[in-house]
Amino acid sequence: MTDRRPRPPHADDLAELRAAAFALLARGVADRRSPMHTPTLASIGLDGAPRARTLVLRGFDAATRRLRLHSDRRAGKCAELAADPRCALHAYDAAAQVQIRVEGTASVHTDDALAEAAWQASRAFSRIIYAIEPAPGTQVAAPPPAPQDEAAGRPHFATIEVRMHSLEWLWLAAGGHRRARIDWTGTEEHATWLVP
Repeated sequence: MTDRRPRPPHADDLAELRAAAFALLARGVADRRSPMHTPTLASIGLDGAPRARTLVLRGFDAATRRLRLHSDRRAGKCAELAADPRCALHAYDAAAQVQIRVEGTASVHTDDALAEAAWQASRAFSRIIYAIEPAPGTQVAAPPPAPQDEAAGRPHFATIEVRMHSLEWLWLAAGGHRRARIDWTGTEEHATWLVP
């Protein structure tokens, strides 16, 4: 079976691979139709069990390897990340047949300049979701009404910033899959191929 897709330069070059992976993440921020726009964030629950949920990728800075997501600060993930900041992100682009897995450490920002800038940059329909009462995950007898006051959401808004320590990339191709991992320690980068 032959693969009819053109073979991209990053299939055989680790530097090109990093650039291609970073480009996919950047596109995930800019293009809401991109599969990278909604990665799954995994954290360690307060009970030690794994937890995973889909979030929207709101920002990516390739130079600092920082990804930005938003959350309700009352949500369980914020307490989990405060207790243990280790986390992972996963996204899969079916059209490109590329999986990206990121490992890093998260910091939760609520009342600082980063959170305020993210709040101000958010659209009204995004802000209003944080005004929901009671807090996300609370058991209720019936679904609560949709919130109406976007300003009421600001006290509940949080920005989650993930500092990437490693990135694993998998490209599926009939002519031979490719898998690689890039690790960063400070400013030192180590990239290697892995068996798919």
